[in-house]
Amino acid sequence: MFAAAFHTSRHYILFTAMACLCVLLGGPSYAAGADSLFIAGATYYEPGVSGPGWVWTDVDHLHLNGYTGEAIGADGELVVTLTGQNTVVETSAPDVDISRCGMEVWGDLTLRGTGSLVATGSQCGIYVSGTLAVDGCKVDARADGAGIADARVAGVIADGLAVRGGGRVVAAGAGSGAGVRTYGVCLLGGAAGGGAAGQLTVDASWLDASGADGGVACLGGSLASARFVAPAGGAFGAGGVVNADGSVAARVTIEPEGAAGPAGESDARDVPGDGPSVPGTDPATGEPATDPSTNPTLKPAAATKTVTTTTTTVAKTTAAKTSRPKATTKTPSSLPKTSDTNWIAVSLTLFLLGTAFLTTSHSC
Repeated sequence: MFAAAFHTSRHYILFTAMACLCVLLGGPSYAAGADSLFIAGATYYEPGVSGPGWVWTDVDHLHLNGYTGEAIGADGELVVTLTGQNTVVETSAPDVDISRCGMEVWGDLTLRGTGSLVATGSQCGIYVSGTLAVDGCKVDARADGAGIADARVAGVIADGLAVRGGGRVVAAGAGSGAGVRTYGVCLLGGAAGGGAAGQLTVDASWLDASGADGGVACLGGSLASARFVAPAGGAFGAGGVVNADGSVAARVTIEPEGAAGPAGESDARDVPGDGPSVPGTDPATGEPATDPSTNPTLKPAAATKTVTTTTTTVAKTTAAKTSRPKATTKTPSSLPKTSDTNWIAVSLTLFLLGTAFLTTSHSC
């Protein structure tokens, strides 16, 4: 009797083990990336879609090639590969769930490639709740402060900023509203957590950041194979980059060690986008644009989207973020997920082998 009970229990144990294995191996696999993408006035929940100048290839990768249009937003980490000249401007639709900036990513954002990106908005050109990495490409991020009060305004607002691989960043913030503080780059104190929170790192790359209240507001930073061109004797101080006397620097220019400007001088004049853009040029490259009409014009924000924030809190917080309304979405046909299909096939094979094993065991 004991032997029969043990024999039955062994079958139950084997069957349960096989079922658990199938669940663990056969369940869908999820890669880190964006849960949704907002672009060109629509929200998408599955990759494999495209439009003029853009392709969302997979959950964590967007390719821009000559994109000119309204704001881009993503819920989750995103890598954007840039080809050619690309332009994003604050969306004019009053009912979309994206704040007053050209690009907004709730997670880490990496910009890379051989192209350029110009991003403009009322409160910030680019907002990233995590770390923004600019890897080898050219980025021009500007905010004009139109319609903003009691808030920070900056070309870039993020938890951390890393410029590397010969990347070039121009960031500027402006505004005259009550309680507005303007920065070129404003790095927050760790709202999204992570070791890079509040830190600026520049590795053999260029940065030109300007704002009346500070070129760069940060908790600290480091330079690798790079140096301060402005301010002279600049350093990372309490709250940002400071002059030699410890006062806040309204303009911060960083360039690689040994970089040569015009006439063999080593200065900041070779940084693309230095100062106001010349009509008919790409602000991120300083070169003639293929189509001058693609250059953005900073516009006032829609009156229907008034943002009220305190002077110590940026207008965007993770807790306040809500899902974008699905009523305005364009959901494409789901592409087959090869990785999930493979796991399902493996699981089915294991299940069949387990069943055969149980049958053989039972016959014994």
